[in-house]
Amino acid sequence: MYKQPKLTVVGAGPGDVELITLKAIKALQNADAVLYDALVDTDLLEYAPQAELIFVGKRRGCYSYQQEQINELIVSRAKSQGHVVRLKGGDPFVFGRGAEEMEYASNFGLEVAMVPGISSCLSVPSAQNIPVTKRGSSESFWVITGTTKEHKLSNDVRLAAKSSATAVILMGMSKLTQIIALFKKEGKSETPIAIIQNGTRENEKVGVGTIASIEREVERQELANPAIIIIGAVVRHREQILNIQKQYFQTELVY
Repeated sequence: MYKQPKLTVVGAGPGDVELITLKAIKALQNADAVLYDALVDTDLLEYAPQAELIFVGKRRGCYSYQQEQINELIVSRAKSQGHVVRLKGGDPFVFGRGAEEMEYASNFGLEVAMVPGISSCLSVPSAQNIPVTKRGSSESFWVITGTTKEHKLSNDVRLAAKSSATAVILMGMSKLTQIIALFKKEGKSETPIAIIQNGTRENEKVGVGTIASIEREVERQELANPAIIIIGAVVRHREQILNIQKQYFQTELVY
């Protein structure tokens, strides 16, 4: 039976399998082929028991497929099998190249659709009680890629360092020393910073400090990618909540 060639780009969320959306699950259940990335928890693939499962992610600097090959694979599988789901971590439109894949597929006559995912830039800090905005602390936030297409630090980090906004930096661990230097240059050595590795997952690690101290914490905990960097006064909220909870439970024990 002929099936209309279709691509659905699906956001898998930040890591915790329970943070995928119902619409994403329905797309997987209706998939004939699923192309998934390294940051996707493979437990999610159980929602696509009838589909061909193809790993196309990157691990430790090694690509199983180049982006051009992934594009071609989407088209070939859609034309031969029908509905292709491209499963990507977080939200595919936040530094995920989902838009590029949809454009490519459209040029070959595929029907395209997108299912948003819960982006790690919001959910990973939130899961650690760090709001990206907070009245009296931050009126806005920047979401910035730490590494550009040219493998350089985005100039937007420099601009963010000059502002009072919360800075959320993805894929920035390899540029951490440069990032720290930019904030120090703006006189922000005591600005709070948090680094969350493997956010929302069982192996999550959290390092908190100031611009002046965070590199020592990174070394102590051996923090590395995949990690998110959050810089700004909002980071203090996490400690405030922990202190309130600690005081509350101590009071309960006294009673």
